[in-house]
Amino acid sequence: MKGLLDGTTLVLVIPAFAAAVLAVLPGYRLSARLNMVASFLTLLAAVSLFFVHAQPGTYFLIDDLNIVFIVLSTIIGFTTSVFSASYIGHELETGRLTPTNLRFYHAMYQVMMFGMNLALIANNIGLMWVAIELATLATVVMVGIYRTHEALEAAWKYFILASVGIAFALFGTILVYMAAQPVLGEGLQSMTWTVLVAHVSKFDPALLNVAFVFLFLGYGTKVGLAPLHAWLPDAHAEGPTPISAVLSGLLLNVALYAILRFKMLMTLNSTAIAPGPLMVVVGLISVIFAAFMLYRRRDIKRLFAYSSIEHMGIIVFAFGMGGPLANFAGLLQMTMHSLTKSAIFFAVGHIAQIKGTQRIADIRGLTVTHPVLGWGLVLGVIAIAGMPPLGIFMSEFLIVTSTFAREPLLALALVLGLLVAFGALMLRLQGIAFGEPTGSAAPSKASYLPIFAHLTLVLAAGIYLPPMLVVWFQHVAQMLG
Repeated sequence: MKGLLDGTTLVLVIPAFAAAVLAVLPGYRLSARLNMVASFLTLLAAVSLFFVHAQPGTYFLIDDLNIVFIVLSTIIGFTTSVFSASYIGHELETGRLTPTNLRFYHAMYQVMMFGMNLALIANNIGLMWVAIELATLATVVMVGIYRTHEALEAAWKYFILASVGIAFALFGTILVYMAAQPVLGEGLQSMTWTVLVAHVSKFDPALLNVAFVFLFLGYGTKVGLAPLHAWLPDAHAEGPTPISAVLSGLLLNVALYAILRFKMLMTLNSTAIAPGPLMVVVGLISVIFAAFMLYRRRDIKRLFAYSSIEHMGIIVFAFGMGGPLANFAGLLQMTMHSLTKSAIFFAVGHIAQIKGTQRIADIRGLTVTHPVLGWGLVLGVIAIAGMPPLGIFMSEFLIVTSTFAREPLLALALVLGLLVAFGALMLRLQGIAFGEPTGSAAPSKASYLPIFAHLTLVLAAGIYLPPMLVVWFQHVAQMLG
């Protein structure tokens, strides 16, 4: 138990302490470095959880499922902090942000990491809800940090739609408590996830059915599933690019984690509705809708925001299908998407700064004007489009084949969405990377390490998955049912 408490404490205390220090720390360079150091120490604390074997407590839980999410989140949290140092430095030089803004930005970054880590290790469904909303509100204020009309509008839209999700998820959480109360009595036991799992077969299925619908709608808003997605493109387009990377690579996964936890509860009550069909339908709608919307995007960050909606739809579809292979593929797709999409946003952030615009029509010929960034973006788009031998090809192949073996018509609809999205991304990439060069050709001061570190991992995963990782993901897939 001591190991559990130590590991958990570090994962939470490091970002909380760093946020308090960064809120008052003067000097951009010092605060940027402290932000990186705090993120790296949090990553080390998360990795230490691999070696923890202890019983869950009343408030905190460490198991193979949330270790997947915690380690992935802290890896991307650290690499994003490295990217953020050079990106935000440029924003300070150009006057888009002030030193006061930067203190606020770095402090909120660590608050967001604290909220996400707390949500992932919470063994109490009420505490998990509070933590997800804390992380959401931290990103809301960061989206509006530029204080432009468009940024404030995007932050306001995000806040309003997130509030709807907050209300739905809270009501669903209350319904789960009401279903548990007759069996477990009043108090914390009726909100402790490990206790709920042990007794959920005795709960009122009618209450569980209604609860899951509200929980899926509430947390699905934060996952970015259609038709609850409207906040996501605006938040990506108007907020700082590091926040775009965090939204696609981290926050969407945390909301997905909450859905998976409640899905596990539902499957253990044989008289409740199966959550899979609802997840499959909404996931498939998200894939097809986002795939066609990719053709209409004129802003490069909005383009990849809709790509995130598409991929979260694929992931939710896979977990909705269920079974060992589909769950394994869903975990792999989630991991590969987070690494790839954050790398793409790293590249896009620097590109937008160099060109002074996010309009796709004004960004041309990057492989000529800025070959390292250009080819990095090319590799990222090829990866996110599902081309071999990169990791997303493997996960999408597993999802399609496992679906085709059980529901061929659903597999055909999924393939249609994947092909439409592939065509849209390749169409946009052609001009951006290989068109006639336009705009500024000034040298880039980009931080290339985070971009290519992520893409190297994605390429390596497409060629070879370590047996230890495969066994770990297989065990988690079995946990998910």
